[in-house]
Amino acid sequence: MDKEIDYQKVGVKAGLEIHQQLDTRTKLFCKCPTTLRDKKDSTFSFKRYLRASKSEMGEVDEAAREEAKYTRTFLYKGYDSTCLVENDEEPPSVLNPEAIDISLEVALLLNMTPVDEVHTMRKIVIDGSNTCGFQRTALIATDGWISTDEGPVRVDSLCLEEDAAQKLEAEGNAVAYSLDRLGIPLVEIGTAPDLRTAEQARNVAEQLGMILRSTGKVKRGLGTIRQDINISIEGGARVEIKGVQNLRMIGEIVKNEIARQLKLIELRAELRKRGARVEYRIEDLSRIFEASASKVIQKAGGQVFGVCLRGFSGILGTTVQPGRRFGSELADFAQKYGAGLMHTDELPAYGISAQEVEQVKRAFAATEADGVVIVAAERMRAENALIAVLGRAEEAMREIPKETRRALPNGSSAYMRPLPGAARMYPETDVPPVGIDEGRLKAIKSQLPETFEHRKVRYMETYGLHEELAAKIARNMNFSLFERIVDSFDIPATVVVRALTDMMAELVQAGIDVDPLEDRHFMDIFTHLSAKEFGKEAVPDLLKFLASKPEASVAQAIKEIGLSVHMDEVEQLIQDIVNAKRDFIREKGARAVGPLMGVVMKELRGKVDGKLINELVAKKVNEILNV
Repeated sequence: MDKEIDYQKVGVKAGLEIHQQLDTRTKLFCKCPTTLRDKKDSTFSFKRYLRASKSEMGEVDEAAREEAKYTRTFLYKGYDSTCLVENDEEPPSVLNPEAIDISLEVALLLNMTPVDEVHTMRKIVIDGSNTCGFQRTALIATDGWISTDEGPVRVDSLCLEEDAAQKLEAEGNAVAYSLDRLGIPLVEIGTAPDLRTAEQARNVAEQLGMILRSTGKVKRGLGTIRQDINISIEGGARVEIKGVQNLRMIGEIVKNEIARQLKLIELRAELRKRGARVEYRIEDLSRIFEASASKVIQKAGGQVFGVCLRGFSGILGTTVQPGRRFGSELADFAQKYGAGLMHTDELPAYGISAQEVEQVKRAFAATEADGVVIVAAERMRAENALIAVLGRAEEAMREIPKETRRALPNGSSAYMRPLPGAARMYPETDVPPVGIDEGRLKAIKSQLPETFEHRKVRYMETYGLHEELAAKIARNMNFSLFERIVDSFDIPATVVVRALTDMMAELVQAGIDVDPLEDRHFMDIFTHLSAKEFGKEAVPDLLKFLASKPEASVAQAIKEIGLSVHMDEVEQLIQDIVNAKRDFIREKGARAVGPLMGVVMKELRGKVDGKLINELVAKKVNEILNV
């Protein structure tokens, strides 16, 4: 797909925001632990309603204004490990000094300049992810950089923030959150828009992740690191895609967003060419569906409302991203009000008949060039949803909207809210500023972890790796796991490098989800490999098995894959093959070992170490030659 996109021609600009939880003993503004809880252990709950407020400049942030339209009820679940600070019933304590020190360490590793004094700010967030209606954040450092193969990438800012509450479920206008994650310290690292290709975006994200992990002071596991990507193209708009948890998806997300904006630019031109227009007229279509067989409509109590989009026929069904059409873009807005959306480019479907579709079109006197959008919901919800849909359809004829979107598992994205502006930030008066003196910075600098270049050289000297392999594993996020394995077992370092880099990449390319694989899986694999219970050729098969069944042991994987074999059986197999090839061996002499190895490996590949097989074959060949 890289070949299909001329990044320079489309004028791609992209930047990353990395959010990484810190492995501190306590939360950012209280003494509660930073461990996540089993949600069944919740000991109390309470409800809140949030509304948008003005900043000190007297303005209401557009993103907050948008969220306030949905009038949601928020239910929060607390634990014996959370306190009144999370409940917003007690002022926050001072900034966690341990979190500040870790943030400064990361900043120095990114060649940044720390601030002289840390001031905490409030960032308005009323989607329910924080009980108080804002997130607390503090600027720690600015003006850094990292080196990449494509050139330096500027790192504009590093902030220390409190993590949000974890969303559990949503039903209608009610949303439930868990308070165990709220307040866990995290660093937010923001790069400048210096990224020009999808591959560069992924490489920078991996390098930032490696630098964070090199401190040994960040949390590990799913959900502990999240990436946001800001992307724009020439003629398009800046779009922020939030919540990317899989580093391997970053490149795909960048490509899909470029494709989405390019397609929206095409659709805008087509709509203008057609003279398309939007009618702000909502029709009650319930009578048409009184006897409808559609379960979607029946579930909504038979209430159906619709609008007509003149000149939109065929546009609604146009694919803009993998698995998403332009109609999906409109549906995102309807879903914000708890209403599902259907349109005439996809109907009849969902139990709606062709006759019902024709009646809907007649209700608007719609021509073949027009599209009709319907929602099944009670009147107020339906009208709010359709007004939002009309606004987005009208916007499609003017411009590509600036907005915040959420990442989807397949690499596409869905609308969340408008881009926030400067009005969302204002000072936090409950938290005193913290001075950063030279003595503190000097102490942190004296204990910084080694740089990538130093690590590469050490791997070449200590483990005998050539420069390319040393560089590959030194930059890899699993470099510390590599050291543990090589230091624990008598296994060639090259084998371990390949397992942690190339084999993982090959599994991903084959469509295997490798996220379930943990350090313990690799340690277990190499424990058994060092005991010569299978050959190194079987490592990819074991990784594939454990990725699909992470709860299984390597011993179980060996058995189920069929790698278990007794050495007397191995020797007998080799003896039989050698006996059958006596004439060949006498003809070729010692040169017969190579071809015979190929025959034996077909039977034993992955079951026995190749070096051991070679020794056994050579031994059996010599026995025949010495007779």
